[in-house]
Amino acid sequence: MRGRNQDDGSTPREARGDYWGVVVDSTDAPALAGFYATLLGWELGPEGLAILPPDGVAYISFQTSAEYVRPVWPPADGRQQQMLHLDFEVDDLAAAVAHAVELGAVLAEFQPQDDVRVLLDPDGHPFCLYE
Repeated sequence: MRGRNQDDGSTPREARGDYWGVVVDSTDAPALAGFYATLLGWELGPEGLAILPPDGVAYISFQTSAEYVRPVWPPADGRQQQMLHLDFEVDDLAAAVAHAVELGAVLAEFQPQDDVRVLLDPDGHPFCLYE
């Protein structure tokens, strides 16, 4: 992308200038950031509104929005649809699902694939776990 640093990976993570991320709306950004930080084992960033993986320069950030409307899954005509969803590869699908549920996720009733599990985070955003 023009106007964006490109790094060959030799610069220490803290000194890099090519971070990128996704921002997720929430009714309570710090709480949702905490949910995903615990789920993924990532660190909370400054102000507790972003989560950072142990390596790389990607992040997921969360912003509180009074206008946030919880999406429905599966999609339904006339209802708020998901705008995006997060996918996470896991080694043990059953253990990962159990951990997510223990932290407050809900296993979605509709599961379109046998080898993927759709869950809803505490704000209702669908996310997928797969092996």
